[in-house]
This record gives sequence, C-alpha cells and structure tokens, in this order.
Amino acid sequence: MSQMYAVVAITKHGVELARRLAGQLPGADLYYMEKFVRGDEEKLGVKLFSGSVRLLLPDLFQRYSGLILFISLGAVVRMIAPLLKDKKTDPAVVVIDDRGEHVISVLSGHLGGANELTRRVAAILDARPVITTASDVRQTIPVDLFGSPFGWEIESFERATPVSAAVVNEERVIVIQESGEPDWWTYDKPLPEHIRVFSSTREAWEQEFDAALVVTHRLLSEEEEQRFLSNGVLYRPKVLVLGLGCNRGTELEEIEQVVKETLSEQRLSIKSVRNIATIDLKKDEPGLLALCRKYGWRMEVYSPPELNTVALPHPSETVYRYTGAYGVSEPAALLSSGATDWMLTKKKAGNVTISIAMVPHPSRVEVKRSE
Repeated sequence: MSQMYAVVAITKHGVELARRLAGQLPGADLYYMEKFVRGDEEKLGVKLFSGSVRLLLPDLFQRYSGLILFISLGAVVRMIAPLLKDKKTDPAVVVIDDRGEHVISVLSGHLGGANELTRRVAAILDARPVITTASDVRQTIPVDLFGSPFGWEIESFERATPVSAAVVNEERVIVIQESGEPDWWTYDKPLPEHIRVFSSTREAWEQEFDAALVVTHRLLSEEEEQRFLSNGVLYRPKVLVLGLGCNRGTELEEIEQVVKETLSEQRLSIKSVRNIATIDLKKDEPGLLALCRKYGWRMEVYSPPELNTVALPHPSETVYRYTGAYGVSEPAALLSSGATDWMLTKKKAGNVTISIAMVPHPSRVEVKRSE
C-alpha cells in the first residue's frame, strides 16, 4: 500500500465534512464526486470522480492502508464484501454518517488499525467513535495486538480467535512472560482476576488454564508447545542483539548461515532479534547491510574507544592491531543491548564472529487485582 488514507464522500454534506477532515489528517487523500466541484480541487490535490463509487473502491482497497468513507454503513458493507481477503492484509475501513455525528470502525479494527483511526477521526470531527471490538469495549488484552507498541511479533496466529474469546469471556487465561517490556497493561484499572501472569513456563506448568499468551525469545520444546500452545498464542519480543564481526567482503549467505545456526544452537528465535551491532569500520560492509535489509534489522556501530570501554574475558591483540579495538562482537553486543553479560560470549565460524546479548527489562510489577 503506497498511501495512508483515502477520504471519500458522495454527498453534499459529506463533501463539506471530508474537506475539513482531509485538511487535518496527515497522509489523507481526498476523493469526491465531480458534481460537487468547488474550483480549488487542483490546488488542494482533490481527486474527482464520476459514476458509481463502487467502481472506485477496488483500487482504493489495494492502494491505501485506511479508507474513511462518508457513505452509509449498509452500502459500504455491500460494496466491500467482494474485496475482503484476510484480516492480516485488508485495510482499515471507517464509515461516517452524513451529519458527522458517528465515526464507525467497520473493518480491520485491530491489525488494520481501524479502531485507532476511528478515535483520531472522531476527535477531529468532534464526533462519537463507535467501536464494537470486544477487547476494546471490555478494556482487556487485545490478543492480536498484544505487545505491538513494543514491536512484538506474533509467531502462532492460528489460535488467536479462540484465545481472544477466552480473554473477553473471562475464562482462565495465563500470560507467561519470559522477556520483553513488562508494562503492557495500560488500562487505568486493575488486571482482572481471570488473567494471571507467570515469569516462565516452568512456573506455570502446574497451573490450570483455558488459554495462554506466551512471550519469549526462546524456542520452545515440543512438550512446552503441547502444554501451552494447544490453545495459546506465541509472541516474540525484540530483545536479542547480535554482535557481529566479519572479514572484509564476507558474503551475506555465510553471515546469515552463521547467524541462523548459532541462534538454533542457543535455542533462540530469529524473530526476537532487535538489531545487530558492530565496529564503525564495518558500517558499509555489504554483507552486513544486506543481512539488515533482509530481516528489517537496524545496525548500530561503535568506535574502537567505545568498544574498549567493555572489559573482555579474552581481549585480542590481533584484533587490536587491525581495528584499534580488543574485540568487536562481544563489546558491541553489550553496548547495544545494555546488558551486563552475554548469552553467548563469542563464537568464531569461518569469516564471521558472533556474540549474543539480551536487552534487559525489569521484572513486571504485579498490578493490584480487582476485588
């Protein structure tokens, strides 16, 4: 999707509201019918159309991440029904009545962001937001968005619907959080009694529950998967930092193979990697840059004096002669992660050296329970 929002109106009053909204909503393109032309459309970048809006929607559905439609709800439902594909890819769809009194989240409320867009649009128009998603109404954990503000990635989406049902129906739900940001409960009320939090699978092993949300950087064992993911969702927090060093000209394929093999050996998920870290001499290394592009990781680089502030178990005089630093992968991993120790101090494989550290987060402070 190349653009953010398409604002579409097909009535006189709708055009008035749409022009007002588009002027205050960054990233919005405005569309309305030619018969409502004002003369300033070219200056404002308004897209005019004639004929049925139904012919316009398939293109907008593909090009925009959100559609804001000043069209009746029933008409919108009928028009978009043939366009629906998957909740993971369908755009947000928001409908506004002709008087601008209600802003309704229609499609992709969570993953597509329609609920949040509904709130933004309602604030601009001084309208009432209408959101029917159960987790929003009940102010509880949105399973398909859990941890998304922190960049957590869902690895097992298959059970999201029944787990969501367990959460909103106040069944017995456990949250197992072994890593990641602890402040995910943002509501100004206590955590409900039916949701219990544990710091490890071992701690939760004997508990009885109906659904589980598991937050970990580890690769789970087969037994753990059977125990907690039969009706559970697995989340990958971005907590691993890979300190990397390599000889000049090392190909992407070799670096990637070392990274994958090492993470597998350590029983760590590649989806929990936050970034790589290295010496500033490698900031333009093609293989490292290609690795970052492929996985969407950022690269953090440090100067030799910065790297030398980290005490190393086995400083290398050879590395110092070539780089001015007594080590690359180990100190870079600690500096970038903020950790005080390594998960993997250092592994040398062919032309690549790798170290792993985990971003530290404080243990979750248990919120006061509801009475």
